[in-house]
Amino acid sequence: MTNSLVPPAGPRRTLALAQLSNSVGDGAFYTTSALYFTQIVGLAPARVGLGLTLGWAVGSLVGVPLGRFADRRGARGTAVLLAFATALAVASFTVVRGFVPFVLVACAYAAAQSGLAAARQALLAGLVSAAERTGLLAHLQSTLNAGLAVGAGLGGLALQAGTRGAYLAVFALDAVSFLVCALLLLRLPAVAPATGDRRHGGAQDRLGVLRDRPYALVALLNTVLLLRLPLLSLVLPLWITRRTDAPAWLVSALFVLNTGAVMLFQVRAARRVTGVGSANRALRHAGWVMLAACAVFALSAGASLWAAVGFLVLGAVLQVIAEMGQSAGSWQLSFDLAPEGRVGEYQGLFGTGVTVARTLGPLVLTALVVEWGTPGWLLLGAAMVAASYGMGPVSRWAAGRRADEAAAGADAETAVLAGA
Repeated sequence: MTNSLVPPAGPRRTLALAQLSNSVGDGAFYTTSALYFTQIVGLAPARVGLGLTLGWAVGSLVGVPLGRFADRRGARGTAVLLAFATALAVASFTVVRGFVPFVLVACAYAAAQSGLAAARQALLAGLVSAAERTGLLAHLQSTLNAGLAVGAGLGGLALQAGTRGAYLAVFALDAVSFLVCALLLLRLPAVAPATGDRRHGGAQDRLGVLRDRPYALVALLNTVLLLRLPLLSLVLPLWITRRTDAPAWLVSALFVLNTGAVMLFQVRAARRVTGVGSANRALRHAGWVMLAACAVFALSAGASLWAAVGFLVLGAVLQVIAEMGQSAGSWQLSFDLAPEGRVGEYQGLFGTGVTVARTLGPLVLTALVVEWGTPGWLLLGAAMVAASYGMGPVSRWAAGRRADEAAAGADAETAVLAGA
């Protein structure tokens, strides 16, 4: 695996450029969209939250069928189509004037984004070897953080201007970023549609990946680990302003620390993860580091100003170390435990963890941490340790199932050849 933060030329670099393009647009969109819908469109904040929750709920439901579509109809074409659909959905936000149209567009946007994530994972799996996938995903994660940081800066300029035109320029930027993403994906080699692993076809396969209980449990445990996602965007800002004497500007500093660390060190953190065993070791280590981060965050409550700042910075450093280890371990398991020919479908399920964590995480963590305080922090850390240790036996169960299926497929092929 290369030490460079930039993937080598070819499909890997094209995938990174596509990731950079849409993440710049997303960074600007995420920074400004809530204020646009409330201040410019005039929707109540509660209705904006409800609409986005409904949208992402739909997105979590369509990820698996859209991933299956990518497997069977071609990952590149599906990814390109869904990137164009995302651009259209973003552009449609600019003409929304009421709650019902907002919900409809939010559902279309979330569905396209969820399907695009699954299709791109299937495309990546078809373009590089199994041994290279986690390393490439580490590059893409670094690129994602760089793009989000640039986009957030551009969004900040729009917030400073505060005009309708400035907000609309952000939406136009995001739409164009997905158009560019689609064009870049179109330059990649085509990946042949899957033809294998249809042993569970017909009526029995309507639930698809959901019938694969060990993989579904791995995805569920990963969702628990992903509860860290709302920490920087919601929980820590509320904790800092309500529970500590630290200055409010520290929220931005911790965000910069997180994104910068991921850009610089995610590739290195993923280098040690090469299989199911090393993935589980990385997850267990990340679980303990996350528990330590939670304990340190809790110490900031009631501390003096500079002691609180020190605890919060140390907690953020520990949190991003845990984040990078958890990301690398979960990426490896998500691919290694999925049967060949159904990567998009399985990634569609695995990707719902992000949606669920971002939808339910704010509610759960606000009540657990901000309202309950130190016991809530410790309970969150303990849940991370428990989920990371639970991954071991469940992933071994899933790996054993894959091995049994491979052996059964080999026996069936041998019988067919013998009969011929």
